[in-house]
Amino acid sequence: MLHIKSISRPIEIGLRLTGIWPGSSYENIVRIVWITVLTFAQICQYRYIINHVDVNHLVDLIDSVGTTLPYSLLYVKLIVFWTKRGIFKNILGEMSNDWDNSSTNELNINDMMNKVVLAYRCSKFIMCVFVVTACIYGGVFVEYYRHEVDGESQLKSRELLLKMDFPFPYYKTPIYEWVFVGQFVQLILNGFTIGMMDGLIITLIFHVGGQIEILERALTNISVEDEKNGLSRKTAKSLIHRHHRIIINSDSIENLFSYIALMQWLCNTLVICCSGFVIVITLNTDRSMKTFAKIILFYFAITMEAFFFSFGGEYLSNKSLSISNAAYSSPWYLLKPQDRRIIILLMIRSQRRLTITAGKFMDLTLEGFANILKASASYVSVLYAMY
Repeated sequence: MLHIKSISRPIEIGLRLTGIWPGSSYENIVRIVWITVLTFAQICQYRYIINHVDVNHLVDLIDSVGTTLPYSLLYVKLIVFWTKRGIFKNILGEMSNDWDNSSTNELNINDMMNKVVLAYRCSKFIMCVFVVTACIYGGVFVEYYRHEVDGESQLKSRELLLKMDFPFPYYKTPIYEWVFVGQFVQLILNGFTIGMMDGLIITLIFHVGGQIEILERALTNISVEDEKNGLSRKTAKSLIHRHHRIIINSDSIENLFSYIALMQWLCNTLVICCSGFVIVITLNTDRSMKTFAKIILFYFAITMEAFFFSFGGEYLSNKSLSISNAAYSSPWYLLKPQDRRIIILLMIRSQRRLTITAGKFMDLTLEGFANILKASASYVSVLYAMY
């Protein structure tokens, strides 16, 4: 099996647990389990939404929509990875080749290790935020619910951690306890998986960024001495080859994450809107603070997820454009005409930036993240006026 240093151990474990990692054990059984559990949960969640489409229950309806959409997005992400596992395997293979090709150059290894450390920290931070948010979401619910239902005789008033409409009576003991524990475990696993996939795209983009920095240094190290020693031709070819590999890796990441990014953009806009609306209603009414305590970290996690996706696209775009600046700053004009043409072609090609798009419609940028927040705020204003 390929050993990929750029992929952190928590991400690799998450990929194995979801049947995405190439060659993982029992991957078909793992996929069947995920499909079964998520399909049943989604049916129950959407049944609840359909049965509570009522203006009088607008807050509960929007709250349930906000917690249902991330499950749907996770479902889409898993299906995309399973159907495009060949592309993901090729990406891992290219990453392994990059490490092998750089193993003889200490400076290249240092550049790649710096990106690995940064990717490790970002991915662990993202996963920790989602897992902690899931734990606090469940812990706050248990704490407030214990004070609310003690001494009540009507079991049907029992609430679930996640709003679902089951096809069986769940409120009787011990069925209620088993359902509650099952929802909590699923919430933790889903939070870890969502954070893992967000960390994965950041890891892949940082790896490409490390390769771009290696190319930039190689361009700036071109000297007239290379020309005198007859090494410029060989050096120019190696630069073109490395730039071509960067483009191939970027295109593979784009093909893998393009439609995921589109669903992510739509889902995050709606979820941020729903969560923001619930927070505004909670702060401006006499509703229980249980809802506010549950939703505030959830709102932060979803907003952070949208930011990291947008930041990844912005980072890749800016990095790719820096290749042209590095090539222009090199003494390319002192090279032989045939070598000079190669560097000029590299400069021209690098002016077309690399990027991650949302379904080929728009680039992922920080400006797009700001648009998400603006659109969500507008929707919150409309919903609050209706309420």
